[in-house]
Amino acid sequence: MKILVIGGTQFIGKQIVASLAKGGHDVTVLHRRPDHDLGKKVGNLQADRNDIGAVKAAVAGKTFDVVFDTAYDWERGTPASVVEETARMFNGQISRYVFMSSVAAYAEGLNHHEGDGLAMDDHPDRYMRQKAQAERALFRLHQRHGTPVVTIRPPFVYGPDNPFYREQFFWDRIRDKRPVILPGDGRRLMQFVYVKDLAQACIKAMDVPGVAGHAFNIACPRPLTQAEVVESIASAAGKTIETVRMPREKIMRMGGHPHGPKLYFGTYFDIPPITMIVAKAQRVLGFKPTPFAEGLKETYRWYSRKHPHSEFDYSFEDSLLERVRAAS
Repeated sequence: MKILVIGGTQFIGKQIVASLAKGGHDVTVLHRRPDHDLGKKVGNLQADRNDIGAVKAAVAGKTFDVVFDTAYDWERGTPASVVEETARMFNGQISRYVFMSSVAAYAEGLNHHEGDGLAMDDHPDRYMRQKAQAERALFRLHQRHGTPVVTIRPPFVYGPDNPFYREQFFWDRIRDKRPVILPGDGRRLMQFVYVKDLAQACIKAMDVPGVAGHAFNIACPRPLTQAEVVESIASAAGKTIETVRMPREKIMRMGGHPHGPKLYFGTYFDIPPITMIVAKAQRVLGFKPTPFAEGLKETYRWYSRKHPHSEFDYSFEDSLLERVRAAS
């Protein structure tokens, strides 16, 4: 099949492209740069996905059977109107439009099923709001025009080539023989999916009949506590790690932020939990997640090859640790 991957040069999109190309599909990526490093067989279209005019010009005269929409502009956001107009331009031409949403579309709460309500239009978090709005816009297109939409909702995605400073955060500290600060009681829940599993689920959603108009939660079924996550990450490296607990309120008062620059627990790894049930994906898509420990070991091998030792500024973490020691 002829397939377009919007945003196919980074992490999730890159994994989808690699799997599709390996499967013999004719794959083209659309992204902002004039070229890519995905191999000579992968076509290249240059456009800013937020610029609908540029996207239309880039795809003019070209036909595709399937579109994967994996791109999100983290600096400017990607409004629902952009996603909707992108899907509209392929309506009547494609057999599937697979949109990468997020567990964040639920905004809050535990054990979500796909039919649960999504974030409201006035939600203060831009990412949550826009993912939810984009899904609603796509499903309206499906209802009114038959656009063959499928939306995918992953939680934290991990694996080789992760551009976010997450698993690497802990392995850097293990390598430097430093303790890790565990915010609060360490029981805040987190849910994960291996990037290769996510890519395979997206591709399966392309092929399975009768799934147009559906959303799918894609994740390891069992959420983990933050303490379990740190232990698992250390175990994947064959190491032990010292953890130091500190009240979250104190970390915030001292300037800590889940996104940094005063980072203390991996990028966005310390946010209120949102978890979900994945039975639908298991039943309909045959989704079988890689065990977390196994995926982490492969990710650690990538980290060991690609991340030579670097010097880090640990002054903020040192100030937190000093506060803990002074209080003990």
